[in-house]
Amino acid sequence: MNPITNPYTPGAGSRPPALTGRDAQITAFQVLVERLRVGRSAKSLLVIGLRGVGKTVLLNKFRDLAESAGFRTGQTEITHETHFKETIARMARRIILSLDVKEKVRDAAWRAVGVLKAFNVKTPEGYELGLNIEALRGTADSGIFSEDLSDLFVALGEAAKERHSGVIFLLDEVQCLPPKDFEALISAAHQVMQKSLPLAVVGAGLPQLPKLAGEAKSYAERLFDFPPIGKLSSEDAKAALEQPAREQGVRYDPAATQAIIEFTKGYPYFLQEYGTHVWNLSAGPRITARDVAAAKANVLAQLDENFFRVRIDRATPAQKQYLAAMASLGSGPYKTSDIADALDKSATTVAPSRSRLISKGHIYAPSHALTDFTVPMFDDYMRRNYPLAVKGATGDQGRS
Repeated sequence: MNPITNPYTPGAGSRPPALTGRDAQITAFQVLVERLRVGRSAKSLLVIGLRGVGKTVLLNKFRDLAESAGFRTGQTEITHETHFKETIARMARRIILSLDVKEKVRDAAWRAVGVLKAFNVKTPEGYELGLNIEALRGTADSGIFSEDLSDLFVALGEAAKERHSGVIFLLDEVQCLPPKDFEALISAAHQVMQKSLPLAVVGAGLPQLPKLAGEAKSYAERLFDFPPIGKLSSEDAKAALEQPAREQGVRYDPAATQAIIEFTKGYPYFLQEYGTHVWNLSAGPRITARDVAAAKANVLAQLDENFFRVRIDRATPAQKQYLAAMASLGSGPYKTSDIADALDKSATTVAPSRSRLISKGHIYAPSHALTDFTVPMFDDYMRRNYPLAVKGATGDQGRS
């Protein structure tokens, strides 16, 4: 069929034509926005899930809903190279200017400009606010990031409240925040929640996020809800696959749909990838089990080359051996002692590889003494391409 009219969207963060199976999370976000609108305090949200389950798609949906409700938003993806203070300052600047700042002493938005000026007098890059106003001394200028960020969030919340609006910060890959920055973010969210101001932090990250939040601040679980998202149910996966095709007059045979769901295990990204390839291969207007079987090799090649390989390429030889040992044990989660045994090494010896792989986001610890992949079906990829070979394993050499 015509690839130009192909309805599937396997790109990173691309919204699928049918956003299915996420009603509970969308409803929770809408409740959050409405509570903030009427002056009620509300827990912020940190959505957790593996790679490829649609966390970024959901954040984009949240942004659209918030802006439709008249809220101001700031959105960014956190990386290990992110300068968090500068990033927050830039988002805050855009939000403040969108609040129709008036040059009046009692105007809360005008005061927020002064707070931001103090918070971010000048970054190492030379960035400044760019508005002709003096910094509001004594606020957001202590040099202690957690205190200054709290002052900034309170000023933003008060400015938004005066405008009968609200503010939502949308942060992706939150697990990449350094502990001090995460601690500051939690402290700032605590301050606005205590004052019932219309500002919330809504983020997404890997399954280790609740643990990281708890380590940053012991009261984090009272400030955030951590709704999990994962693979879709059979019905939701079927709808995600069939509905976009049906809108263009194309039908799936039941056996074809079932074969794709079994292969993808209902993970949204994989469904979009398979849908793309089977659409391009099929003559249509019926997609058959034979079409699905014919497209499988293309799907595997695409996933291996683009979805899986980009992650394995960032691993050192010793880290690849650790991942291969995990995969050799079958499906996870895996006991860390079993992984060490598979490598014929002590748990202490392989601990640095495990720690660095967690930091890179390749694996996580679902509970004490257990380890699992953050990428669905990564064990299959490792077995296909990196079978375990203990002899001659190379050390980490201190690399990260």
